Formats: sequence, C-alpha cells, structure tokens
Amino acid sequence: MGRRTMKRRVVRVAAQGVVVAALIVGGATPASAAKPAGHGGGGGGGTATPTGNDVSYPQCGRSLPASPAFGIVGVTGGLANDLNPCFGPSSSYPSYTESELYWAAASSTGGTSQPKASLYVNTADPGNVDNGTVIADWPTTSSSTDPYGSCTTTTVTLSSRTYTVGANSAACAWQYGYNKATQDASWLTAAATAINSQTPPVTVKGTAASYPWWLDVETANTWQSDTAMNVADLRGMIAGLEAAGATVGAYSTTSQWDTITGGTTSTSTSLYGIPNWIPGARDLSGAQANCGQTSFTGDTVTVTQWFGHPDDGDYAC
Repeated sequence: MGRRTMKRRVVRVAAQGVVVAALIVGGATPASAAKPAGHGGGGGGGTATPTGNDVSYPQCGRSLPASPAFGIVGVTGGLANDLNPCFGPSSSYPSYTESELYWAAASSTGGTSQPKASLYVNTADPGNVDNGTVIADWPTTSSSTDPYGSCTTTTVTLSSRTYTVGANSAACAWQYGYNKATQDASWLTAAATAINSQTPPVTVKGTAASYPWWLDVETANTWQSDTAMNVADLRGMIAGLEAAGATVGAYSTTSQWDTITGGTTSTSTSLYGIPNWIPGARDLSGAQANCGQTSFTGDTVTVTQWFGHPDDGDYAC
C-alpha cells in the first residue's frame, strides 16, 4: 500500500512518566498559534529550556520520556491508512498506561506555547494503483463538498484481470485525503473512549478539535508524480480535519514539501499559511536556529525537531 515513513526513528527513551489516577486534559492551543517544544520539561536532557518529545509506533512497549513539556503522538502506524497499535489501548497494549495518547496528556508538564498534547498523522497519495496493486481504499465516489468535482470510476487491467476502480483524478485524490482524515479522527475517539472506560477513572479528550494536528509529509511515503494530485490529497486531509474542528500544520522540509506539492506560493489553496514543524537539527541549539528558516507554506515555523541521544526532541520556536 506504500512505504513506511522514515521520520520516526526508534527512540531509546528514559523512565516511564508518572501514572496519574485521574486526569482531565485541557483544550488545545490552535496549531496556527501554537509552538511545539522538544523533550523534557523537567527532565529534558539536562537543559533548562522546556522541550518536548514526539513518539509513535516504534516506541510501543517501551518506557516513554518522563515529564516532557509537551508530547506529540502519532495516530497512524507509519502509513496513512494504518493505526499506531499503542495510540490507545489495544489487544497488544491493553492498559491505558501503555497508551501514547495517555502518556502525552498525563505526563506533559506544559510551560511552553504548545499544548501538552498534539497529534500527527502520516500522509500519502498512492493513486488507484501502486506497484501493480489496486489500492483497496481508493474512493470511487466523492462527497458534494469535493472542490474538484465528482470522483468517478474507471477500469484498469493488471495481470490480464480487469478491475473497476476510482479514477486517478484530483477529485478522487481529494476524497482519499478527506477519508483518511475522517478515519484518523475516529481513531482518536475510539482511543480516548477505551482509555476513559478503564479503572481508575481517566478523562482524555476524544474530539479532533481538542488537539492541534500535524500532517507528516515526506517523500518516504507513496506519492503520485503529478504534484497537483498530491495537493488535492493534502487539501482533502485538511478539509476532513477542519470539518471535525481541528487546526492543522505540516511536518516536512522545504525540499520534500516542494517535491511532493510543487511548492506552495498561492494564497488560494488551503496549504498556504499553515504552520510548520521542521526536522533536521542534530541538537537543541540547531533546532533553535532552525526556527529562523523560511516557512515552506508562507506561514511561520512554530516547532523544530532534533535527533538526540537517547531521545528525539522538539523545540517551541
């Protein structure tokens, strides 16, 4: 269905955050106004600068960083259409104390312009066929709100067999992105419900509007060669999350963003003016310096990431 993202390095993390018996998570700061941070609010690698961490499926079953200023959690499991198995309780990680969503909400200390918990999702635009395989969840119809018109069907022949699939069109690409975002929001609700139903009582907010969301946009995932299709897909994801009340930013680099989208300079698209979370630094000082980079969407760089030892960190610009 696509290649796994290379963004999530396996983080060798420190001690488990303190388990809180009863927790109420506050409302989120909009991503457009927010500025995420790196690791360790109180235990951030010996730095007095409040920083945070981001975690996802590679950290499942591991001890997670203790007392970050904030946490950014992967909803997806490396692809745009699979679930991080420890985002919420699951058969493999049944206790809410093993949930990364719970970790971000319960362990984060605050003290930066970022909310204590934010979410990110993998993105991709595989088209109706990828590597000789029909994409099962590529749409065949679209909603009336699709700005590109109607997603219609076509036929493709693979290995002497003919399939009816959604057209490889901007309308279908937009709907694919919209559907992924809707699925992501539903996974959040399911995870929060599973956490909140366990004992002792815990309350973690389960609505998309309660968190800033980041789109992980990297060339390591599957994209079409037609950048207009990729733009349609990302616009669909933004529309789906905004329909759920969420605010949206983008995790990428200028090079990767421009390769995938063709560059964002027009104010007429919803990709213009969303905040940026930029990786690439080797240490905290490098991450701080990267706050001065030019935004690849015409907005501002609000979060930067660095590769640390043992943890990746995030800095609030």
